[in-house]
Amino acid sequence: MRPGTTPTAATPIRRAVPRDAGRLTRVVRTSRAYADRYASAVAGYRVGPDYLAAHRVFVATEGDGGPVLGFYALVLGPPGPAELDLMFVADAAQGRGIGRLLAAHLAAEARAAGTTGVRIVAHPPAEGFYLTVGAHRVGTVLASPSVPWDRPELLLPVDGPGPE
Repeated sequence: MRPGTTPTAATPIRRAVPRDAGRLTRVVRTSRAYADRYASAVAGYRVGPDYLAAHRVFVATEGDGGPVLGFYALVLGPPGPAELDLMFVADAAQGRGIGRLLAAHLAAEARAAGTTGVRIVAHPPAEGFYLTVGAHRVGTVLASPSVPWDRPELLLPVDGPGPE
């Protein structure tokens, strides 16, 4: 995808495979969204083949085998809401609609799995994005030793039409 272009239905989103692990790790570790006070959250973070095997991880790429534009991980559990574990858009792809494309795909996957919605514990600067794709705030996850700042908790309903 060239700078200034927008994604289309032709932007491939596929299930992540073990060979994607290093590229997804780089997207996480180099994310400007986690600079400064948030840097500790991604320092040393690794998306490994074991993680890809355990979760439903989907990746958007620029064509078949092209650069990673973004990815998300959906965690399915017992009946009720699923959970979004990770969603990242590569810095070079920011502002091109990749996040919206991934959110629509996420909603469709969750709906197909029979969940009622997707719980999102958001990175604070990302809350506005999730609100624009149809999530609503349901609470706050308080700071802990592993994440030393409060995070918004949201719910993305998926029982009706997904985000557009």
